[in-house]
Amino acid sequence: MGWLRHLLGDRVPADFDGTLEDGEHVVGSAAVEGGGYLLVTPLGLWIPGPRRVGWHLVGKAAWSDGVFTLTESEETGTAGRAVLLADKTPVRFKLAQPGKVPILVRQRVDGSVRGRHRKELEPGGAWFVERKVPGQDGTVLQVRPDPGTDADVIKAIAEEAAEKLAKPHG
Repeated sequence: MGWLRHLLGDRVPADFDGTLEDGEHVVGSAAVEGGGYLLVTPLGLWIPGPRRVGWHLVGKAAWSDGVFTLTESEETGTAGRAVLLADKTPVRFKLAQPGKVPILVRQRVDGSVRGRHRKELEPGGAWFVERKVPGQDGTVLQVRPDPGTDADVIKAIAEEAAEKLAKPHG
């Protein structure tokens, strides 16, 4: 079936050893120096390992001087219907031929965001981001507090905000 995927325009590198979900297709790819690939699919960004990072968990992505830097977010808990996030350590991938990967990633990350708001607190603050989760209906409210921000205050605000978002507008 590999020949059929290639004929139909699938961009999965021949030596990619990950397993795409049924119906998941590659819209862009770039070889990573040192081995592996960055693959862009509608469900997320595949990174060497290989493993997929869903678009809703790409906290930051940057492209500069031949290096693609990914800051992945991890879910650390919930506050009612809201999901609490923390950023992992950024990972850098050197790409000799990035092709359209950096622009495709930017488009998909931006496309997953439905709204964002910064809330300043003493001390610190938090980002509140409403995002579309690939493969799911609706959106989720994600909250990324700054380090040192009072977790109980953030949870209370996040829970209230998520309830308001869940109510039908009208």
